[in-house]
Amino acid sequence: MQNPFHEGELKAQRLAHEEIVAERNSNMIADRVMGGALPFLAQQSMAVFGSRDRQGRVWASMVFGSRGFMKSTDGRNVDFDLSLVAVQQQDPFWRNIEANPAVGMLAIELGSRRRIRINGDISQRTESAMQLAVRESYPNCPKYITRRMVRTFEVGEPLKSEINGGRALEPEQERLLGRGDVAFIATAHPTRGADASHRGGNPGFIEVLDGEILRIPDYVGNGMFNTFGNLLVDPAAGLVVPDFERGSALLLTGRAEVLFNGDDPIHATGGTHRFLIFHIEEWLQLALPALKSEVLDYSPYNPPLVGK
Repeated sequence: MQNPFHEGELKAQRLAHEEIVAERNSNMIADRVMGGALPFLAQQSMAVFGSRDRQGRVWASMVFGSRGFMKSTDGRNVDFDLSLVAVQQQDPFWRNIEANPAVGMLAIELGSRRRIRINGDISQRTESAMQLAVRESYPNCPKYITRRMVRTFEVGEPLKSEINGGRALEPEQERLLGRGDVAFIATAHPTRGADASHRGGNPGFIEVLDGEILRIPDYVGNGMFNTFGNLLVDPAAGLVVPDFERGSALLLTGRAEVLFNGDDPIHATGGTHRFLIFHIEEWLQLALPALKSEVLDYSPYNPPLVGK
């Protein structure tokens, strides 16, 4: 059987001294969606995708639909009914999959803190449907997820067009990031494909160093370092930070570097001293579908933000 970890992930595990933890958790990785997760997929109204555009840039995107918009009967493929999806035409995702079918997907239920990662290739695409051929799948723990109820309305019709875009962040986008308690990051490996993952914390955990650089702490996790491993091989990355309360999402593409022994005087990383430094090349702020959102509670595992 192929080693579930590629060279970048193995290097990241060594640098973080997490080889034993990673080997133990590698048993979770399968080449299909396991049977117990199939009903979970069918109940979801939101998924996050990582994809690569024709210029080689990586983007993270959020797709919303009515419950039942995605399902899998055998775990080998995930089918999407696009008539039940609130398609955001300005989101690069829809163009990217025409150029590069490799995607990473995260199905996440914020209200229960359950999530599963599914990576593979878009094998079929029509105006009303698409199919994801599963390459690997595994569950993630519920740590650092803000418990939030999200209910989507008005699916099946295209959303509003692009709100704004640019290179350096403007004050509005900096404020959005400063309020954020959730972000999703997309990365990719040249042969293993794309990946999408969650990052969370108390509001303010995303630090804007200047208009083009962000710093995000990396907390104790499952030790597999899928995101950091990809970045050690290919620094292209994408972020999406939703503002559920105000109805928009900030998409950023750029390049990221990882720090395994960063200076952390305020204990922002919870003791890991690991940071992700994100260099913005372009950003888009797009409208979310009509939805109702309510924060229930922040994760008890979030390190406190000292001085914020």
